[in-house]
Amino acid sequence: MFTTCLVCHSAFDENDSLEHFPRGERVAFDPVKGRLWAICKGCKRWTLAPIEERWEALEELDKLVMDKARLLSQTDNIALLKAGKLEIVRIGRANLSEQAWWRYGRQLRERRKKHKQLTALAAGGVGAAVLFGPGIGLGWFGAWILWENAPRGVTNAARWLRFGSAAWRGERRCENCGFVFRSLPYNERGRVILQPGDSENGPMALTQPCPRCRKKASGGLVLTGREAEHAVRRVLAYHHFAGASESRIKSATRLIDEAGSADRLGRIVLGQGRRLGDLRRTGAIALEIAANESQEQRLLELELADLERHWLEEEELAEIIDGELTPLPVFESLRRKVIGGGG
Repeated sequence: MFTTCLVCHSAFDENDSLEHFPRGERVAFDPVKGRLWAICKGCKRWTLAPIEERWEALEELDKLVMDKARLLSQTDNIALLKAGKLEIVRIGRANLSEQAWWRYGRQLRERRKKHKQLTALAAGGVGAAVLFGPGIGLGWFGAWILWENAPRGVTNAARWLRFGSAAWRGERRCENCGFVFRSLPYNERGRVILQPGDSENGPMALTQPCPRCRKKASGGLVLTGREAEHAVRRVLAYHHFAGASESRIKSATRLIDEAGSADRLGRIVLGQGRRLGDLRRTGAIALEIAANESQEQRLLELELADLERHWLEEEELAEIIDGELTPLPVFESLRRKVIGGGG
């Protein structure tokens, strides 16, 4: 079995998902034509597996796609899936339902787990300080203050290290009074108004009321398009720094499924516009998941377009190689074996 890319000669990393094709963290296969490639992470080129090494691996891949793989995105010609650490490019539509939210839902669960660990670590340190407080000159009142505030202080410090102090920085004037906005501080996020966007301005818009003229109908800091999307994602991630429970994520994803799209979800949860501080937690979690998945889907679509271009090039070459190196009747018999047609 080959172990390096035939183009740039970089070594393929091993994967733990395929017994009969353990090389490559991204593989591509065509179950109808019986093609199998390892995709190089360095040069992005596809290395065609020898015919005699394909059949068990193709059957294994087809079963893995149907039983365990999650669909990331697809076009009419190819589908990108993930099974553990293995990324799979399947030629042809996978006929699986797209549940793009699962990726960010997993991040929220991990965020909750880390937040609990951080809080427990801080509480443990405070407990030790309280226990030995008299010996180090810490009175009972000081110990109580430390017990009440230290764990929150530790998590707030971790939040600041990750996000900084502001979700947006720039220079924007209020249309009513000319007040100059230079940042959108996280500590004012509760007053931020989120509004559903449109096809022209993006999935969501963001408004921060002006601290000088305080007019709600117009004025203030208004962000739209990619600028708003970036700020909204940061504000929501900061707001949900502690993550979310499994049941909360399931409720949020049901809300996304029922809405049918990020745009419709925004209209359902936000109406004509609502303050972040007034949103119910499930709706806010759903907005964060949808906002991040919309961004990721755009990136995946660009990646799929690149993969499809590579596939068209590599398929021409594979057709020549398979046709020249394999007697046609033998190849047709092997192809039928892969797709279950007998032979």
